[in-house]
Amino acid sequence: MNLEDLKQQFHEHVKDLQNQITHRMQTLDKDLKLIEDQWVRNDHLGNPGGGGITRAFEGSVFENAGVNTSCVFGKIDPQFAKVLKGSGDEMWAAGISLIIHPINPRVPTVHANFRMIQQGDKFWFGGGADLTPYYPHEEDFQYFHNVWKKACAPFSCYDDMKKQCDEYFVNFHRAGEMRGIGGIFFDHFNTGDTPSDFEMVKHLSNHFIECYFPIVEKRLKEAWTPEDEDFMLHRHGRYVEFNLLHDRGTHFGLKTNGRTDSILISLPKRTKFTYKYAPPIGSVHEKMMSYYFPKAW
Repeated sequence: MNLEDLKQQFHEHVKDLQNQITHRMQTLDKDLKLIEDQWVRNDHLGNPGGGGITRAFEGSVFENAGVNTSCVFGKIDPQFAKVLKGSGDEMWAAGISLIIHPINPRVPTVHANFRMIQQGDKFWFGGGADLTPYYPHEEDFQYFHNVWKKACAPFSCYDDMKKQCDEYFVNFHRAGEMRGIGGIFFDHFNTGDTPSDFEMVKHLSNHFIECYFPIVEKRLKEAWTPEDEDFMLHRHGRYVEFNLLHDRGTHFGLKTNGRTDSILISLPKRTKFTYKYAPPIGSVHEKMMSYYFPKAW
């Protein structure tokens, strides 16, 4: 099978996954409102450069969410091209990117993306999934990581991808505090066996639904306190800091003339900043802070 066939198959796969995730969200949240926006873009020279499908959600379980797919191509800014690890100033990229922010602070936020990128004569895969909880339900954290251990087992890649995730989703300006409790992450993945790499990424992406929605079902009716909500909103602030300051995907999308609203859909609807914020000493939220650093799950 040639590369062009694999690229087409990958694009079709992420669109199918987008539909599956949308259906699961609609099943869990009967009040869920969906805005679907099919958009197109021009490349760096103003020529047609592909586009995507943005799905923005708001409901009574999911406060705001985005489940987006895209397939973009064409010329890119030569200066930005130097930053990537390919060759030349033409690129092709397809993928799914999602972020789900719940209303209930006992339900974690989740993020995932899976992508295939070509620049010149080089191409690679990337992606992963990570969890940002706001309440110390440790059994949920273990469940999330165990799903990814199982998914990674045929490829013996969990330890490496977990380490990459622990090292990537970090607010370095806040003493190494992670955005959440990690998961898996990989980038510029290319073993030289492209069909095998393709199957691995497809296999991993198919485990997203299993890793997250059972946790939602378990916690969505759990009562929460004003203190829980306050803590969540402050952690939303940390989420914003990471996405705007450090996230390479945000920068990639903006610098390749991506859809700004589709890129920034990752930001939470509500957030809170307080000077020198710290949760009360001895609270469950202080305990939760201890989980935002690498741990063996």
